[in-house]
Order: sequence, then structure tokens, then C-alpha cells
Amino acid sequence: MTVKGRTRRLLVVDDDQAVVSLLRRGFSYEGFEVQTANSGEEALALARSQIPDLVILDLMMPGIDGIEVCRRLRSADPELPVLMLTARDGPEDELRGLEAGLDDYVTKPFSFDVLNARIRLLLRHSDASHRAQSEGPIRYLDITLDPAGQVAYRGDRRIPLTSTEFKLLHLLIRNAEQVLSKETILDRVWGYDFGGKANIVEVYIRALRVKLEEQGEPRVIQTVRRVGYVLREDELAG
Repeated sequence: MTVKGRTRRLLVVDDDQAVVSLLRRGFSYEGFEVQTANSGEEALALARSQIPDLVILDLMMPGIDGIEVCRRLRSADPELPVLMLTARDGPEDELRGLEAGLDDYVTKPFSFDVLNARIRLLLRHSDASHRAQSEGPIRYLDITLDPAGQVAYRGDRRIPLTSTEFKLLHLLIRNAEQVLSKETILDRVWGYDFGGKANIVEVYIRALRVKLEEQGEPRVIQTVRRVGYVLREDELAG
């Protein structure tokens, strides 16, 4: 896969050599340049020497695990898309990954076609976020969203966002005080059917709330039961 004449580079990180070989063959066939690492330490060294366009990262690895690798990658480059491969998909694991800066996740065992669709969507989001950097800040109540920096502010407090969190908050602000169904959010933010994983919306809403309410600020992302979510300051949505 190329953009502006350059082949897109993926970094695949997994201590399971069979998974690494499968992904190297599959994504090479899809036109990507594929780098591989079998440990967190090796992944961080490769990411420093040859910056990838996207990282596919196993959660459970010896030494530095996927969560810590994600946190360090995100600290070095806040806009680098990171997708987690994991056999663990409980809400606590998902939230830990989001807090570390994860953009998306796929559970094992996985379909290569689904994984391929996910990374292409993340790359499109990344491209769109770069194009959006010319857009000026947008505001609602005491929240300011800055497309140029891919960050939000609650008052004067800076809130770093992953690319998916940014896209979700951008959608909510652009449609402030309008109730959005989970299906609408899935379509507008992820662009495809999660196939039974619609709870991904709840996971990302929860992560956004944690960041927006970190210093005790009032809740602005309200739940409308059996419908969806709305950005507004009152609690009428229940």
C-alpha cells in the first residue's frame, strides 16, 4: 500500500512466530512494507530507527508487555496508530489499552480480512486527521478540540487523545445536544460493523469520560438509555 509514492510501513509485534509469519506474508501481499519484532524491547528499538505508519501489537508478551509498549510509543508519537491483538477482551483490559493510547483492538483468534480492514481504516483516519490540521479549534461549553494538535482542552487543562478518541469527540462536538445512536457512532467513527462488538462504543465513551472528568469536572457525555449518547451539560438523558 502506497501513499504519495511511498510504501506504507507496518510494524508487527508478537512473540508467536506463527502469527508473525502469517501477518508478514499477508500484509506483504497486500502491498505493505512489513517489519517484525518478537518482543517489546525489539519493537521499541525498531520504531525508533524506522518510524512505522502503524503498529500491530500483541498484548501478552514476556518482558515489556503490549500495554507498556503502547504507552511508550504513544509518548514518543501521539499520532502513531496502534492496534492491539489480544486473547483478552474484558472491559478492564480494553480500558487499560485505551488509557495507554490504543486506537483499536482485534481479539484472537482473528480473521486476516477483518484485521486488514481495520488497519486500512486506521490509516485512513490518520490521513484524515493530518488533513484536518488546517481546521481551526472547535468549542462546546468548556471543551475545546484542536485538530492541529489532536488534543482537547477542558478549560485550560490539556487532554491528549488517541486518533480514535479524537474522532469520537469531534463527532460528539459537531453534533452537540443531538442524540447519536450507537449504530451511527459505529458508522461515523469506525466505518464498519464490529460484528457483535458494538460495546466498543461504550468502552471508548468510558475512556473519554475518564479523561474529561479527571479533575472532577461535571459530566458532559450523557447516556440516553436504549438509544445512544449526547454531548450536553444537563443530566436529563439519565
